Amino acid sequence: MEKQIKIWHKLTVKQLTVIGMLSAISIVLGVTGLGFIPIPPVKATIMHIPVIIGAILEGPLVGALVGLIFGVFSIIQSITSPTPISFVFMNPIVSVLPRICIGIASYYVYYLIKKRKKSVSIPIAAAIGSIINTVGVLGFIFVIYVTPYAKALNISVSAAKKGIITVGAINGIPEAILSVIITTAVVSAVTRIRRR
Repeated sequence: MEKQIKIWHKLTVKQLTVIGMLSAISIVLGVTGLGFIPIPPVKATIMHIPVIIGAILEGPLVGALVGLIFGVFSIIQSITSPTPISFVFMNPIVSVLPRICIGIASYYVYYLIKKRKKSVSIPIAAAIGSIINTVGVLGFIFVIYVTPYAKALNISVSAAKKGIITVGAINGIPEAILSVIITTAVVSAVTRIRRR
C-alpha cells in the first residue's frame, strides 16, 4: 500500500491530467470505432497511439498507466461486446501487458535515440511502440491460445497460426506507419506549444 501511494506522489497534476485525457481518447476511439482506419484490405488501429504520445511527452510511468487503462478497457470491451474470440482478450497477459510495455518501450527508445539523432527519435519510438502492440497481443494469442482460437473460428490449428502471422504482417505495417505520422505530428506540435 505504501509503495502505491509513493507512485501516485511521483505524478504531477499535469501528468495525471495527461493520463486522464489520453486514456479517454483511447476509450472513445474504441467505443465509437474511430480507432480503426480502413486501409484496404485491412482496418488499421490507432488506439495505441495515445499510449505512445503519453510516454514520449511525459515519461514511462505516464505511458505505462495510459497503456494499463487501454488494456483494462480491452478486457471490459471483450466482456460487454463479445465476439467468438473475445475470450483471448479477457486474459490480462494478452490485453494489458503488451499495452503497458508500449508506454515503457516507446519512452526509452525515444530517450536513447534523442541523445544521438533527435530528428528521428519520435518516429522510431512511435514505430517501435506500434510493433510492440501488434507483436505483443498477437504473439501471446499465438503462444497461449492458438488451439482454442482455432476452435472458436472453426479452422485448423495450422490455419490459425498462419492467420495470426498474416494479420500481424498485414495490419502491423499500416499501423506502424499511421503511428509514426500521427505521433510525430502531435508530439512536435505539443513540444512547440510548450516552448512558447
